[in-house]
Amino acid sequence: MLIGEYTHSLDSKKRLSLPARFRKELGRRVVITRGLDNCLFVYSLREWEKISRKLAELSIGQADTRGFNRFLLSGAVPSDVDGAGRVLIPDFLKEFAGLEEQVVVAGMQTRIEIWNAETWNAYKRRIEKQADAMAEKLGEVGAL
Repeated sequence: MLIGEYTHSLDSKKRLSLPARFRKELGRRVVITRGLDNCLFVYSLREWEKISRKLAELSIGQADTRGFNRFLLSGAVPSDVDGAGRVLIPDFLKEFAGLEEQVVVAGMQTRIEIWNAETWNAYKRRIEKQADAMAEKLGEVGAL
């Protein structure tokens, strides 16, 4: 399970060292793509195959489905994890997420997210203030 929050740095060659706790579960090859809320999603190949199969089963007759497929799939890049546990972040993904030297790598159970550190901290403060209300809504639908 991928959980936890880690602050790391992008090096001058746009490589990010993945947290050691995540490396074994992610494996030697990952898929990096645009995520929601202006972060990047990183999936193991096994998880990416599950996601892409689910997306392929959706009707292309729906504009929202086509749009989301284009958003997620066209931004996806397979990446090798090197011997030092680093992945290369392509320029277009770095720009999409506004990544600078300091980034936050957050575990989200079946994927990790890569955030601009300032954006993450602002997002986290906002969500922390809403946690009680979100828990109530999730309780209403039986999720908690």
